[in-house]
Amino acid sequence: MNKFETVPPMSNGEFLEKYAQPGRVGLAGGSSLIDKAIRQAERRIDPGQQPSLWSHAFLFEGRRADGQHWVIESDLEIHSKHIRLGVQENRVAKYFDEKCYPYLAVLDFGLTPEQTVALLGEGLGMVASRVRYSIRELIGTYMRLRRPALRAQDNPLARERSLFCSAFVTHVFRRVAVDLAPGLNDKHTTPEDISRTPVPHETFLLRCEIAAQPVRQKIQQLCRAVKEGHKTRIEKIKTLAAKRTGRSA
Repeated sequence: MNKFETVPPMSNGEFLEKYAQPGRVGLAGGSSLIDKAIRQAERRIDPGQQPSLWSHAFLFEGRRADGQHWVIESDLEIHSKHIRLGVQENRVAKYFDEKCYPYLAVLDFGLTPEQTVALLGEGLGMVASRVRYSIRELIGTYMRLRRPALRAQDNPLARERSLFCSAFVTHVFRRVAVDLAPGLNDKHTTPEDISRTPVPHETFLLRCEIAAQPVRQKIQQLCRAVKEGHKTRIEKIKTLAAKRTGRSA
């Protein structure tokens, strides 16, 4: 039976430092427009048509010589005069910002040491061979989400040596005989599919408190803050007026 634990409030950094281990899977729910669009598209997987928490999936590699945890992932990295599209290694610190990543999860499948070594070997092989990130295949997956019966078939926009994030995770796990998404083509799997995998595992979930609050609650808190601000200003004015009255007397 799968275990699910929502951890107590903590920072993203504390959460990842505590639960990141080689061979575990990470899920992130981003707050950018692209992340929100992916999460919204995944609502078709949910029986209640609720948007997914997840927009990205990656693989924990372990702690390196620099003392940092690293991940292997297929992603779009865009910096000034530098673009990386495909399978790559990054420090886990990339996911420390709660505003950018208000939802995080770590999935532990209890892999053996041999499975973990083989899994990471597959991932690093894709880094070395520069497997690309495929936006085309992402669009093909979105098309198939509208027709779920076809998700077992090939991605209509498939390309050689290309995998987006969750397809990469599913692919490398299948290479070590662990099928995270039975019945689905690996190039049709989404982060939400991985979160719902039937493979026995333990999930650790972190929700940023501010991000998880309903909109109405956020508005109420804002109104209370404004009122408290007005009260503080009024008290300061009364105190100042009392001092001036005392001096004039």
